[in-house]
Amino acid sequence: MAKSVFEYFRPKRSAYHEPASFGFEILRCAVKSKGFDVGDSAPKTHHLLPRFHPRYSVGCNRTHESPSMQIEKTNLPGVLILTPTRFGDARGFFCESWNRKRMEDHGIALDFVQDNHSVSAEVGTLRGLHYQSPPHAQDKLVRCGQGALFDVAVDIRRGSPTYGQWTGVELTAENGKQLLVPKGFLHGFVTRDPNTEVLYKCTDYYAPECDGGVRWDSCGVDWGMTSAPILSAKDTDAVTFDAFESPFDFEG
Repeated sequence: MAKSVFEYFRPKRSAYHEPASFGFEILRCAVKSKGFDVGDSAPKTHHLLPRFHPRYSVGCNRTHESPSMQIEKTNLPGVLILTPTRFGDARGFFCESWNRKRMEDHGIALDFVQDNHSVSAEVGTLRGLHYQSPPHAQDKLVRCGQGALFDVAVDIRRGSPTYGQWTGVELTAENGKQLLVPKGFLHGFVTRDPNTEVLYKCTDYYAPECDGGVRWDSCGVDWGMTSAPILSAKDTDAVTFDAFESPFDFEG
């Protein structure tokens, strides 16, 4: 028995929504891609329209697009929020989470050599605040693959005008935002959803002899938590910020 046209587009719980008024033309494109023919008048089943993230560029037969990246500054110079453009259709979306050449055109020249992937099962899992000291200091580009987290960077460059100051951003699978954390900054995050997946790129390999941390609650960060976080023994026993001797210097 042939499937109804709209069985392909039944509403599902999704991160990608767009009001039904987004247009019958979008539905026509998606339906025609399945080999069906539809009339020129909109159906009365508006609730069956495919849903898209508002940031998507959506259209029929969209190919060979030139993906772009929204770049936002934070209150800490060098710490940036990078949001890739997502190109979506009835199947989902595509985006470039990193493009070295494109970023170099914006003055961001980084050579990532290692990708890391963590999963935190419980809400309120806090990892941080961490750093890797020279000669194996790391720039990090952090994003959320599933769930949601609050991502934090703290300036620990001695002599910096913003030494000891922090910034934070909500990274979710829905918003697609990424946080670029340069060398000379502590990094940490707390999860907002269960089974949150965090993926991040690093410009140097993990070097356990250079691994360090500062206690999460000693830098004045507002983590937005209503209960005590879930911590590792290592993070629980980390040195406090006022007793910390930074290995990083501000270079202007």
